[in-house]
Amino acid sequence: MKRAALYIRVSTDQQTTENQRLELEKIANKSGWEIVQVYEDAGISGSKGRDKRPALDKMLKAATQRKFDVIMAWSVDRLGRSLQDLVGIMHDLHSVGVDMYLHQQAIDTTTPSGRALFQMCGVFAEFERSMIQERVHAGLSRARQQGKQLGRPKTDTSVEQEIIKLRSEGMGVLKIGKTLGIGTSVVQRVIKAAEA
Repeated sequence: MKRAALYIRVSTDQQTTENQRLELEKIANKSGWEIVQVYEDAGISGSKGRDKRPALDKMLKAATQRKFDVIMAWSVDRLGRSLQDLVGIMHDLHSVGVDMYLHQQAIDTTTPSGRALFQMCGVFAEFERSMIQERVHAGLSRARQQGKQLGRPKTDTSVEQEIIKLRSEGMGVLKIGKTLGIGTSVVQRVIKAAEA
C-alpha cells in the first residue's frame, strides 16, 4: 500500500481547505493509498516561495526522508504559480522516488502516462526559460545600440579622489559613505581599486 501525503493550501483566511482535503481523501481511498500526513498552508499565497510556506517546506524535507511515496494536491497552483517552480519541485521529488498526484490537471506520476506528462512539463519549462533569456539578451542588445549605459553607474572622479583622501586620513568606510552621501559598496569598491 502506497503512503500518501496531502498538501492543501488556500490564499486567504476566508477560504477553507476542507473541500480539497475531502476530495483528496476520497481519491486516496479509491486508489488504495494510506494517508500518513496532511500538510496545510492556510492563508498563504502560492506566489510565496518555499521559505514563506512552512508546511510545503516541511513536506519537501519529509519527502527526501521517504516518509511517504506520493504527494497529493488539489491543483498545480496549490504548489506554485510558475511552471518552473512546479517542475523544480517535481524533479526534486522524482530524484528521491516520491510520486505526485495533481487532481485538477490529472497528473499522476505513479502511472506511465503521468510520468510522460511530467517530462513534457519539464520540456515546456526549459523552453520558457530559453524564451525569457532570449528576450533579456535582445533587450540588452537594443539598449546598447541606443547608446544606453548598462551596468553599475560610474563614480565621478572627484568623488573617488575624495574617498581615497578621507580613507588616507583614517576615516572608516561607513563614515566616508555617510559624509559623501554614497553607499558603502561604492566606497569599498573605490578603496579596493586604489589598493590594487
